[in-house]
Amino acid sequence: MKKKKFWVSSILFVLVLLGVIISPQAVAQKYELGGGLGIATYSGDIIRRLDPEQIGIQGTLFGRRNFDNVWTLRGGISFARLNAADSVRPIDPVTAFRNAGFRGSLFEISAVMEYHFLDFTHPQAQFRFSPYGFLGLGFAGFVGNGRKYRDDPNPDGYTVGTPVIPFGIGIKYKLSSKWLLAAEFGARATFTDALDKLYGEEPTIPRFPDPAFPNSSSGYNQGNYSDKDWYYFLGVTISYSFSSVKCYAY
Repeated sequence: MKKKKFWVSSILFVLVLLGVIISPQAVAQKYELGGGLGIATYSGDIIRRLDPEQIGIQGTLFGRRNFDNVWTLRGGISFARLNAADSVRPIDPVTAFRNAGFRGSLFEISAVMEYHFLDFTHPQAQFRFSPYGFLGLGFAGFVGNGRKYRDDPNPDGYTVGTPVIPFGIGIKYKLSSKWLLAAEFGARATFTDALDKLYGEEPTIPRFPDPAFPNSSSGYNQGNYSDKDWYYFLGVTISYSFSSVKCYAY
């Protein structure tokens, strides 16, 4: 039932957002449709820093509405594969023994405001590029498989849903009056500690096995309850403008 509610809410959100972006009022201004590809990774109880050895693919489809030369509203849908394992780059000896790991698919819907630092859309603009920053809100659903510790007797699938706060930086380049190329790095702050299946609220089992039972299934199974999981996107996008460039007045 939770999965059904998530997908219904996601579809309604996207339909409303696209309606705002490509409404008749928006057509009178400049709007774009585009997509992109890149890589994704996460940080949490298995990875503390960005680790190039534990990355997955990422893709996105989006629409933009340009209000002026500075502000743009972007709504989009993203998909990513996330994975991490203590066995690849353990944080310490305890996590090496824990040997937790997970992998799965993440789906995100979001709306962000982009701020451009240079005027590059005007036909007579001095620059053909502009750095930009963005900040917004979204919702992510994750479907994965994982184990909490070595010899976990229940390494089954799980689902997680969480609001997210997307933010980041990028740079856009005007290929022509219709086509825009962009490179972007974005971080997502989540409100869950469960992307990696390691929760801070669960009962703790022994850190190390009892010497009398060396083959027992035990280990440190908890996450850090004081922080939440994050995930990150790095990629390239291309978009097409369906209306003529408008000379905005400040």
